[in-house]
Amino acid sequence: GIQLGLLRKRLENVGLEMVITDEGLDLLAEAGFDPVYGARPLKRAIQQKIENPLAQKILAGEYSSGETVQIDVEEGAFLFL
Repeated sequence: GIQLGLLRKRLENVGLEMVITDEGLDLLAEAGFDPVYGARPLKRAIQQKIENPLAQKILAGEYSSGETVQIDVEEGAFLFL
């Protein structure tokens, strides 16, 4: 929650809102958990699975200020709506 809150704040600075489904949170938790390190890899998982693809979409002009980015899961992969 803390890491996603930081991402939400950064998106708010550019006029975007982010909503992630429970399925998205579950998939993110699975990707960011390691039995040895616990939740430490979560920050890296958020960067790789959410931030990087989202940044590419923003740069490509798929989202503009005032819009809401919805993140869901389809067939085991994140889907940005």
